[in-house]
Amino acid sequence: MTTTNGLLELSAALGNHARARPLVDGTVEPKGIRLLGTTLGGSETFWRQLKFAEFDVSEMSMSSLLILTERGASPWVAIPVFTRVFHYTRGGLVRKDRGIEGPADLRGKRLGVPEYQQTAALWARGILKDHWGVDPTEIEWYMERPPEMSHGGATDFVPPPGVRLQYIPRETNMGEMVINGTIDGALLYQQSDNLVDRSRIDLRGHPLIRRLYPDAAAEARRHYTATGIYPINHTVVIRRSILEAHPWVARSLYDAFLTVKERLRKERDAQLEPWFATGLFGETERQGASTDPFAYGIAATKHVLETITRYSYEQGLTKRRVALEELFDPSTLDL
Repeated sequence: MTTTNGLLELSAALGNHARARPLVDGTVEPKGIRLLGTTLGGSETFWRQLKFAEFDVSEMSMSSLLILTERGASPWVAIPVFTRVFHYTRGGLVRKDRGIEGPADLRGKRLGVPEYQQTAALWARGILKDHWGVDPTEIEWYMERPPEMSHGGATDFVPPPGVRLQYIPRETNMGEMVINGTIDGALLYQQSDNLVDRSRIDLRGHPLIRRLYPDAAAEARRHYTATGIYPINHTVVIRRSILEAHPWVARSLYDAFLTVKERLRKERDAQLEPWFATGLFGETERQGASTDPFAYGIAATKHVLETITRYSYEQGLTKRRVALEELFDPSTLDL
């Protein structure tokens, strides 16, 4: 953090998507701030932030932030800016020969996850329990990321009581283990080229593999209709010491993200509205929607946020339900 020409310069790691790109390239500048931005995927960003605290501002895993905040040791404070993805509808892949016709058939199976504590896996397990009655303790888990390259390694993760979990050997990966039949599938499969994920096989096109939810769009619509929840995966965090010295930074950054969001909405940017890609809404439904599934702020997202805090507590990742006031900067709680 430095000050140049009256502007506070902050290092930032944000995703390569339309909601963040104008802040990285300087097209939109927060008032009083110059962001020295870099574009990174979430898996690497979170590991580097949790392990090394490299950036002043970044996207952050909601699950990992809950864990750090509950322990009272978080150097990060969030602002209510979010990314949302129905990862669980697309990331669940299972072998066709294991008698898995639907989510309820996962009891007693062996499933891989990139990381047990990651937000997408947290949502997937919570939805399995709420909607299909499958408890995490009824599945044997295989985690791909080793402790030194995982978010959990930086937060001292240990499997919650009753959870059977082992690490995937370093000489193989989740994709290979699904193909050779060592495990029955993946609750969340990431075929990613980054520093922390190592699966490279395209399982989605493999003849032995099927989606856990064959019609991902239909399942997303079912869940959204039943709950009103479009899962929040990432938020934006700011280094706590910066906010202690410059409390105005939180609202300045929030306003800048909101400016980008509203500008993209007016331009009808498909990257801002990925319900086109997921099939959650068609054009007619989108035009008639009374609420914004991608809203920022606390008021419009309270139900979603309270659900993820409940999931974290129920699954043993946090020892209590974390209050929203603990996660977000005070100046943003009325938004």
